[in-house]
Amino acid sequence: MSRIGKLPITVPAGVEVKMEDGIVTVKGPKGTLTQDVRPEVKVDIAPGVVTVTRFDDEKASKAFHGLYRQLINNMIIGVTQGFSKVLLINGVGYKAEMGQNGKILNLNLGYSDPIEYIVPEGITIQTDGPAKITVSGINKQRVGQVSAEIRSLRKPEPYKGKGIKYENEVIRRKVGKSGGKK
Repeated sequence: MSRIGKLPITVPAGVEVKMEDGIVTVKGPKGTLTQDVRPEVKVDIAPGVVTVTRFDDEKASKAFHGLYRQLINNMIIGVTQGFSKVLLINGVGYKAEMGQNGKILNLNLGYSDPIEYIVPEGITIQTDGPAKITVSGINKQRVGQVSAEIRSLRKPEPYKGKGIKYENEVIRRKVGKSGGKK
């Protein structure tokens, strides 16, 4: 039995979970999320509790058991609390600012032209000063994907640490040239 999959999911007050035609729908105060469920697993919805079980002990069934339990749990957390990731910008002249009603993120990252990142639907981005970006939303996968796309515009380099990094990320620094003529 999967250690993650066998754990029941508690549904807080104000959250509604429905299962129709292989699609789980979670509705809460922050919005609505849906997820397709594979036929290898079964989702049982009781008042205040959701459990995920599998039909057999096949390898694929075992894998999907824990996966779908965690996906449904993340959906419930998303519609109640939401998810957020913080990105930090380091470098001389590197900065970020929001433009056009919060729809475009303008980034100056040391390239010859500024970069305009269009914010996807369902995601909110806030800039706290020129060096801090907060990406938030109700879908954990989309928040992580948008954060990864912004980070990939200028990954941190190991010599001076310039670039965009996650708040809790540690950059392994390298020693530069050991100088002098011989």
